[in-house]
Order: sequence, then C-alpha cells, then structure tokens
Amino acid sequence: MAKKPKLLSDLFHDTLKDVYFAENKILKTLPKMAKAAQSKDLKAAFVKHEKETRGQVKRLQQVFSILGKPARAKTCDAILGITDEGAEIMQDYKGMPALDAGLLAAAQAVEHYEMSRYGTLRTWAEELGMPDAVALLDATLKEEKATDAALTTLAKSVVNVEAEQAI
Repeated sequence: MAKKPKLLSDLFHDTLKDVYFAENKILKTLPKMAKAAQSKDLKAAFVKHEKETRGQVKRLQQVFSILGKPARAKTCDAILGITDEGAEIMQDYKGMPALDAGLLAAAQAVEHYEMSRYGTLRTWAEELGMPDAVALLDATLKEEKATDAALTTLAKSVVNVEAEQAI
C-alpha cells in the first residue's frame, strides 16, 4: 500500500506544532532566567519577553484554528537543546561576572531559532494562501526581531562589559 504523499500543508502543520512546543517551553524557562539574571535590565527584558510570548502562544492557537486543527505540541529537540544549554549556564556561572552574558547569549539563541521558524512558517502560509495566518506569524516574527535587537543593545551597552569585571 502506497504512503499518502506529505505536502507543504503537512509540513506547515508539523512545524506549527514544533514551534507551539517551543513557545510553551520558553514560557517555563523565562521566569527562571529572569530570577537568575543579575542585571536589572536583563531581568526586565526577560519579564517583557515572557509577556510577549504569552501573546505569541495565543497567535499560534489562532493559526491552528485557521487550519481547523487543535493546538497541539510536538516535542522540539532543538529548543530542548537550547534551553538545556541555558540551564547549564545558570548552574555553571551562578554568581559569576559572566552569568548575564551567558544568559543573554542563550536568549539570543532562542530568538534566532524562533526567527527562523516564524520566517519559514510565514512564507509557507503565503504559499498556502492563508493571509490571516501570514499576518499572525508576521506579527510574531517582528516581535522576535525586536527582542533580538534589544538583547544585542543590552549586551553591547551593559552585560558584556560587566562580564569582564570582578564582582
């Protein structure tokens, strides 16, 4: 018996489940990162991103609704690896000058993963003729890019400088 061919719409749905898992994992991780951060500015950035992430999860639920499918997650090994690295940094650098630089780098790894996923999903939604999904995914992509830019500014202006100074 021949297998049913998997189409772009199937890949879109699978990737949507993957990023839904990732966003929910990030929601659990951000409060830990905020608590571990030594810089008040970095703490504030993590708290702000947690709030944004809640909105991003809601947008993903809307995309699932557009597809007529339940919002379900599929384990994302990529985000598990990235968040495991962040947890390792929190443990290995606790109380150290370079902790915040490591946390910020881990957060940017997450942002870059998300930008990749949302950019791809937005493009596929365009190709699949789903303008409402395109708008939702694009809104999230713009937020992720803004967060990445804010983290870069914070790294250059404060966090990386403090990472070289003894406490």
